[in-house]
Amino acid sequence: MLARPKPLVEIGSKPILWHVMRIYEVAGFNDFVICCGYKGQLIKNYFVNYFTENYDLKVDLEKHDIEFLGHPTEKWRVVLIDSGLETLTGGRIKRIASYVSNETFCLTYGDGVAQLDVRELVAFHRKPGRKGTVTAVPSPGRFGILDVAKSGHVTGIREKPDNEMGWINGGFFVCEPPVLDYIDGDATSWERTPLERLAAEGELVAYPHEGFWRAMDTLRDKRELEELWATGKVPWKMWGPSV
Repeated sequence: MLARPKPLVEIGSKPILWHVMRIYEVAGFNDFVICCGYKGQLIKNYFVNYFTENYDLKVDLEKHDIEFLGHPTEKWRVVLIDSGLETLTGGRIKRIASYVSNETFCLTYGDGVAQLDVRELVAFHRKPGRKGTVTAVPSPGRFGILDVAKSGHVTGIREKPDNEMGWINGGFFVCEPPVLDYIDGDATSWERTPLERLAAEGELVAYPHEGFWRAMDTLRDKRELEELWATGKVPWKMWGPSV
């Protein structure tokens, strides 16, 4: 059993969740809603203690005063919501509906990084006028397959075929509020009925991304990401020289 939730597993001394959020920040997105599940209190603690963990402090014990030194580069506004220990991915999205239901929103997992321009992804999403866009990445041969028509529409989703290459769900989505209606409740997996229905109705398009992408599903994945960070050759690091 993990001692910490996967989003807090560190790459280069920073939680992978931090890396994901920096990808969005580069594109101008600073408002986040995080669905907390397993050991969610640790994710809450990370943000509550963000300044003490990442910046210098000046403490005056006599005056009971703490001063944070420096100027934070992050401008994030973060809402952290308990979404249940057993809730599936679709159910977690449904639980935060009140925070995203009035406008187009981005959606991703807390354990995958990519050399992805989210601004281009959002612009691509707006052109077809469909309810959802999924970033499609080349399959490494161990994930479910997306069937993508020449028009860019997703025509079907097939679960984890053996030794079949193609496009897979890369985990970076752009959605319109009506997609929330495709989720019944806590027992709904986002990757199954909602996406399958959207695809069947012609309401899901694929944004092809052939650049760097990696989901941290295994210890091997973590080690490979760590090695990239250690060498300084970090494809997903698009936020300049500071860490």
